[in-house]
Amino acid sequence: AQGGTAVSFIGEVQGDPRFPEKPGNLVLAEHTDKEMIGSLVRRATIDDAHLWPQLGHAGALSYAPISQPKGPSALDMEGLQCAGMSIDEIQDLPSMYARTAIHAKTAGFSGVLIHAGHGFLLSQFLSPLFNRRTDVYGGSVKARCRIVLEVISEIRRAVGPSFPVGIRINATDKLEGRLTEVDALQVVRLLDQTSIDLIDVSGGTYFPGAKASSDGASRGPYFLDFARCAKGLTKVPLMLTGGFKTRAQAADGVASGAVDMVGLARVMVLNPRLAEAWLSEEGGDPEFPKFDSNPPGGITAWYTMRLTALGEDQEDAFSLDLPTAIRVYEDRDTQRCIKWREKFSHLNTQ
Repeated sequence: AQGGTAVSFIGEVQGDPRFPEKPGNLVLAEHTDKEMIGSLVRRATIDDAHLWPQLGHAGALSYAPISQPKGPSALDMEGLQCAGMSIDEIQDLPSMYARTAIHAKTAGFSGVLIHAGHGFLLSQFLSPLFNRRTDVYGGSVKARCRIVLEVISEIRRAVGPSFPVGIRINATDKLEGRLTEVDALQVVRLLDQTSIDLIDVSGGTYFPGAKASSDGASRGPYFLDFARCAKGLTKVPLMLTGGFKTRAQAADGVASGAVDMVGLARVMVLNPRLAEAWLSEEGGDPEFPKFDSNPPGGITAWYTMRLTALGEDQEDAFSLDLPTAIRVYEDRDTQRCIKWREKFSHLNTQ
């Protein structure tokens, strides 16, 4: 916030702790520590900056050691097994998301972002690879999008007309049998008919073995061509997240009219004052670290541990190499699983 950021997003905030993406996810529910959440919000909403939780539900990709994964359809694939959701469980989702949004609003967050990307539950409904239902929630793009539209409608009803509600969607899942870009553009058309205030375009999934968004991509931003097409289909402000590494790329994306704003992740982990730097003429592009290897999830673990150092005001002392960062990250998850089970044992998680 002090570095000029317009809005920060807290990734994968859960309303239902039975289906977390990781045991470190923030949970917004009735018994959440309101004093701690209030402290978080106050620190992040200074200098006119916004703070939005990204409302999530990991579905089929729920973290198996502390969950019993459920998705739109029962699946038994290599690296992924999950049960299918009943019609009642699906129809309970809009009220769950709405309750979480109300908790966010009450806590002082200045908006919410619905996570319908990266292979988590709402993204699974949109993808024919995960969604094999034959009822009203499966089949055509419109039917696969039905639960997403119901979630938006229920959140809007709960938070009122002036509270910002955004959504993140995939341009593509980068998987065989996936959500295609043609289908994703149809999703944009459907979103344009809702009360949504921001569409954040990203892509890829955390499905085991799936290619990263950076695989096979150019050195520039990912999904920029998709964003240009989507921009012509909606009046809703459009953000693109992924692959922006330089000031020139970000300025180009906005100046060309392809997007209204850019979302930044790793580049801002390297320099949390990046917005301030890029708003100056000098630019100030950060230097990316180089790693000798690229084990699955390893580089994400390194950036996550640097993000932790930022949160603890220890970034100047951060010096973990990649193997050490992975080990610390995995050990931390193990300890968090123990705490998660203790906290939520009454919900019948494993």
